[in-house]
Amino acid sequence: MNVAKDPKDPIDPKDPKDPKDEEPASRRPVSRGALWGAVAWTLGVMALLLAMPLAARDRLPEQVATHWSGSDPDGSMSVTAAALFPAGIWLLVTLFVAAAFRFRLGQARAVFAAVLACTGVLLTGAQASIVHANLDRARWQDAEPMGLQVVLIILASGTAGALAWLATRRTAAAPAGPTPPTALVPGAPVLRLPAGERAVWLSHAANVPLQVAATVLGLGALALLLTSATGLTDGPWPAVVCLALLAVTLMLGASAQVRVTAQGLHVGFGPFGLPARHWALADLESARVEVRTARQAGGWGYRINDRGTTVMLRRGECLVVRTRRGADFAVSVDDAERGAGLLNSLLATAADAKR
Repeated sequence: MNVAKDPKDPIDPKDPKDPKDEEPASRRPVSRGALWGAVAWTLGVMALLLAMPLAARDRLPEQVATHWSGSDPDGSMSVTAAALFPAGIWLLVTLFVAAAFRFRLGQARAVFAAVLACTGVLLTGAQASIVHANLDRARWQDAEPMGLQVVLIILASGTAGALAWLATRRTAAAPAGPTPPTALVPGAPVLRLPAGERAVWLSHAANVPLQVAATVLGLGALALLLTSATGLTDGPWPAVVCLALLAVTLMLGASAQVRVTAQGLHVGFGPFGLPARHWALADLESARVEVRTARQAGGWGYRINDRGTTVMLRRGECLVVRTRRGADFAVSVDDAERGAGLLNSLLATAADAKR
């Protein structure tokens, strides 16, 4: 897709923002939010693996059961070894994933994110089960049998891996409809495309501090959940629920994925692009670009004030659309001028078709 930012500008086939000249999605750098989230997850899981058995040391036998044959324990380790062994496995896994990201092994980045999530949940769940089975036992041979716990841990780790893969995979966008070079609003940004050209505009923005805060809160909820599962605490479920809800709320408001096609404007929130808002072309009046700050928007994240609705993820240019109802919706994303231009061209085409 070759486009120009202004109808008077020639179409430059070497436009640096031409999708044909862009680096493939699998080779693009990992976002800072994803990197910091991975770091927080790595350190949090390591801390949990070490802390659970050591915190319960006074209530554990000198040797703790760490392996079961069927439902009966048949292997043991010292408390220190039981803490260090899974931590060592986690360290090896994270080093492997870090090396894989370093060399950017194609589109496998989603697979590696799934590996981190799945392995982290598997190891922490297993560690919590081991501590719980040995808690307040005189000998490791008296440890509780394992059964349903194993099934639940496997299901939880598989679910975590699948969610991580869905959140980090890159998908190709479907082409949009034809967009002739017609401006809807004088002076508004518009993209000029060859007649019959099919185009789509995609953009993404994220707020790294919000993503990191959501990860930390999620780890806090997981830590409380695991300490309850081990029997170390009496189950602080209200705190677990509050931390989990805060983590989910922050994560949903920490990033946005924006798409402009012939079907209209689509804005997805959070790592999965859900929930989402969609406006058909018939619901929109015009698009423009505005420079806004968090102070003007009323803060970070999803904000509603006298200027309309703003998804404020970083200060600077925002894609702003005016709906037929007279309300404004703004989202701070990269390359907002190009998105507004394509949307105005699509709106003009729809208006011409009705005449």
